[in-house]
Amino acid sequence: MNDPYRVCIVCSGNICRSPMGEIVLRRRFEEAGLTGKVVVDSAGTGGWHVGNGADPRTVRALRTGGYDGSAHRAQQFDDTWVSERDLVLVADCGHLRDVRRLAAGDDTAHVRLLRSFDPVAVEAGTLDLDDPYYGDDAGFDRCLQEVEAAADGIVAFVTDDLERRRRA
Repeated sequence: MNDPYRVCIVCSGNICRSPMGEIVLRRRFEEAGLTGKVVVDSAGTGGWHVGNGADPRTVRALRTGGYDGSAHRAQQFDDTWVSERDLVLVADCGHLRDVRRLAAGDDTAHVRLLRSFDPVAVEAGTLDLDDPYYGDDAGFDRCLQEVEAAADGIVAFVTDDLERRRRA
């Protein structure tokens, strides 16, 4: 298996939740020694913000958390990506429905809620990553914390999946 494992994070406009997921996961995969083996990107289900940077509050929350979100540019999720990505992580149940609908009959077992990898969120039944866009800075900080809480589970899942594929 020479092709990298491809992960895409999806939210509504690709300026808040999904850029946080992309940037956090890119760092976590680097720290796990998977640079070059895993590629992470993000997109929105809508095209309202295509080409724009992340919301300034997203950039601020990321910077406060030790990440750099300044280079992000929003893009819209393309229906062909469902079959081109190994793992599609969506922010909430609405995005889950939208992406599965785009799959047009393709297998969607690899389309999952991002927070489904956080055992605390699973136990509490709070699997949606709430949209901080219409709230204050605290909502962006909370969103980053929730993404970070799921990140270890995502890295473990991808690491196991890569090993399983290597053995196959």
